[in-house]
Amino acid sequence: MTSTTTAPPGRRSGQVRRRFYQWLFVAPALVYLLAFFGYPLVRNVLMSFQEFTPRTYFTGESPFNGLTNWRNVFENELFPDALWQTLVFTVGSLVGQFTIGLALAVFFSRHFRLSTFVRAVLLLPWLVPMVVSAVVWRRMMDEEHGVLNEFLGGIGLGGDGVPWLSSPSVALLSAILVNIWIGIPFNMVILYGGLQEIPRELYEAASLDGAGSWRTFRSVTLPMLRPVVTVVLVLGFMSTIKILDLILALTGGGPADSTQTLGTFTYQLSFLQLDFGQGAVVGNVLILISAVFAVLYLRINRTDHELGK
Repeated sequence: MTSTTTAPPGRRSGQVRRRFYQWLFVAPALVYLLAFFGYPLVRNVLMSFQEFTPRTYFTGESPFNGLTNWRNVFENELFPDALWQTLVFTVGSLVGQFTIGLALAVFFSRHFRLSTFVRAVLLLPWLVPMVVSAVVWRRMMDEEHGVLNEFLGGIGLGGDGVPWLSSPSVALLSAILVNIWIGIPFNMVILYGGLQEIPRELYEAASLDGAGSWRTFRSVTLPMLRPVVTVVLVLGFMSTIKILDLILALTGGGPADSTQTLGTFTYQLSFLQLDFGQGAVVGNVLILISAVFAVLYLRINRTDHELGK
C-alpha cells in the first residue's frame, strides 16, 4: 500500500507567507541595487556602442555605431600607457600600504603606553578628504618652495631639489607615495582588528616549541590572518584602481601624461573631449578588471570557508 505525504494546507500557506515576508525584507535592497548599480551599469554598456556627444542631450539622438568607440579607444596611443600606469600605481600603492599597515598593526598590538592615542593620530590621513590631501602634498612637493625638498636639502640629500611633480620619471612615484600615505590607516585598522582575533594560546604554544619571532609570525600570524589579508587587498585594489580625484588634484595627469591612469583617461575623454561613448568604453574596462578581482575574492573566500569546515 502506497502512501503519499503532503503538507497540510495550513502549513503550505505558512511557508508561502514566510517566503513572501523574506522577499519583502529583501526587496528594498534589490530595488536599491537595481536603481543605483544595475541601471547605470547597463546604461554605461549601451553608451559604449553609441555615438553619445553633447548634441545627444539636445536632440535625444545617440545612434548605434557598433565597435567604433571600442576601436578608437584601443587604437588611442594613450590607452596602453594609461593601462600600464594604472597597474603600476595600483600595485605600488597596495604593496606600500599593506606592508607599512601590517608593520604598524603588529607594532601597536603590543599595547604600550599612549598606543591608543598614537593610533588615533595615524587615522588622520584616512579622515581627511583625498582632494585636500592631494593639494597639501602638492605644496609640500613643490620643487622650489616645497617643505620636502627643503628638508632633504637641510640634511644634505636634496641637491638642487627633487622634481617630484614636474618630472615624467618621478611624478608617478610621487603619486604612489601620496596614495600610500593615505591608505596606510585603513590597512592598519583592519589588520589590527584581525590580529586581535588570533588566540593567544597559539603564540604560547609556538613559544614553548622554541619558535622565534619571525618563525611565529610566518607560521602563526600570517596563516591566521589570511582571510583578513584577502579582504584588505581586494578592497584596496578596487578603491585604488579607480582613483581620479587624487591624481587630478596632484598632477592633473601630467607631466607629459606620465600619471595618466584609466580613471583620468575616462575623465579626459568624457569631460574634456566630450566623447561620452569612448569614456564609457574605458569605464567598462575598469568595471571588467574590478569584476575579475571580485570573482577571485569570492573564490578564495569560498575556498577558505570550505577549508574551515
